[in-house]
Amino acid sequence: MIHSRVHVSDLREHVGHTVSVCGWVNTLRLQRKMQFVIVRDNTGMVQVTHTRDDGPLEAQLEALAPESAVRITGRVVDAAQVKLGGLEIVPESVEVLNPAATPLPIDDHTGLEQRLDWRFLDVRRRPATQLLFAVQTTLEQGMREYAYAQGATEMHTPKLMGTASESGAEVFKLGYFGRSAYLAQSPQFFKQMAIAAGVEKVFEIGPVFRAEPSFTSRHATEFTGVDVELAWIDGVEDVMAFEEQMLAHAIAKVADLHGEAIAEHFGVQVTVPTTPFPRITMAEAQEILRKGGWDPERAKEDLDPEGERGISAHIKEATGHEFVFITHYPVGIRPFYHMRPADDPSVTLSFDLLWKGLEITTGAQREHRHDVLLKQAADKGMSTEPMQDYLNAFRYGCPPHGGLGMGLGRVLMVMLGLASIREATFLFRGPNRLTP
Repeated sequence: MIHSRVHVSDLREHVGHTVSVCGWVNTLRLQRKMQFVIVRDNTGMVQVTHTRDDGPLEAQLEALAPESAVRITGRVVDAAQVKLGGLEIVPESVEVLNPAATPLPIDDHTGLEQRLDWRFLDVRRRPATQLLFAVQTTLEQGMREYAYAQGATEMHTPKLMGTASESGAEVFKLGYFGRSAYLAQSPQFFKQMAIAAGVEKVFEIGPVFRAEPSFTSRHATEFTGVDVELAWIDGVEDVMAFEEQMLAHAIAKVADLHGEAIAEHFGVQVTVPTTPFPRITMAEAQEILRKGGWDPERAKEDLDPEGERGISAHIKEATGHEFVFITHYPVGIRPFYHMRPADDPSVTLSFDLLWKGLEITTGAQREHRHDVLLKQAADKGMSTEPMQDYLNAFRYGCPPHGGLGMGLGRVLMVMLGLASIREATFLFRGPNRLTP
């Protein structure tokens, strides 16, 4: 008789009945009189208990190897002495669906780089990592919900481009039918074209490629970007308001669905942020940091990671808030298409959002006037020739607009207190890693 599969988390409802559990062999304790097998599925673990009797079941259990995929059919029994949920399964049949080779290539003490080589095993063996992807799903769902509720349209923009996008320095070049193409380092220009196309609010969650030879804990050469663009805005403040509300909604959803599990597996409390988030100008941030003894190696216009951590710590102390918008970045470190305020053309109407000291977002009001865009490109010594398609979008009545780009992996990294973005990604891509 075939018994329908029951998840480990639902076994309590089947005490006294015979069920089938499908999962992986987690550990084996083969004693003189008893055989104990811990079986794991993606909802939890259960102990399978068999008294040795020289029968076929004993031989089958004895031959099991860790991580083998099995179907175990047996009776669910109340067993108060068993730490795993106070239940055990007394087996009636054991079916090995796919045996695992031995020894396993990774164990609990394996370092991160080697674990990434065997990522499928690493994820399968670590309930915390399984949880991470459930959290990622909920986080994205929350962001989408908010964007949809605001009337935003989800777009899918090309990842192949005929010319290097924003700067040219950080793009991957590839062969394309006898000529060159480039991987998009941002959907920026395409989002703006959608605004010019009359799509009032645009968002996209998709791959972004950056040819940066960065070996830090927060950089990847391919990552998932959450991009938003909003038309008919009154100013950059509208963009920041959209983002803080979107994040607050998504984080509340995560806290609600996974808060307890995150506390258990990651030792982190997910707190739903209050809005509005604090805002501080770049000039103010640098002044505060210098008073505290921050001295970047050279007079920088930007904040280094130490500066980002320092200003976040200051804001947390002053306001209790984990988030802070840094605004009005100098023209020199922002792209040509960021709008500059009429009263101070040395800065841009732009922002970065820091969460617990890590930059998770860059955003700005865009310059939508064709003549000003040309002038700002010339100021930066850029040739407008390769950007003709982009610039054409501003020649025929493009509305005022602004938007943001957020790194999904960085948000997860901060939310779960991870040391590296490598752990917040299923299959990480960096300068030294193109496999598995």
